[in-house]
Amino acid sequence: MRLTHLADYAVVMMTEAARHPGARLSAAALSEETGVPLPTAQKLMQALGKAGLLEGHRGAGGGYSLSRDPQAISLADIIEAVEGPIAMTQCSEGVSDCALDTHCRVKPHMGLIGQKVRGALDAVSLQELSR
Repeated sequence: MRLTHLADYAVVMMTEAARHPGARLSAAALSEETGVPLPTAQKLMQALGKAGLLEGHRGAGGGYSLSRDPQAISLADIIEAVEGPIAMTQCSEGVSDCALDTHCRVKPHMGLIGQKVRGALDAVSLQELSR
């Protein structure tokens, strides 16, 4: 399993944001500090805001800040904000065009596997990542 570039960049940006508790950060500032290209940073900040991980602030002192304590945000939360629900295979999401679908004895267990992987990612907090 490998994170996409967007999920990886989201983790990098959220980790940097956690290093500035209470600060309102712009996409430009996070882009500069992390090396994430500005258009990508803007796109990710919107997705992270929509997922409730960042809170947007308008006006002269605007920007984004963490919506909750870094201890309460998990690696799983960040990945799901960008990638959607963590699922190991298409069939575990209920979608399947697999040639083995009618004979597969593993399919009923793929949901459990996905839950275990999500649990492992959920056990890693943004606080831990930002140290």
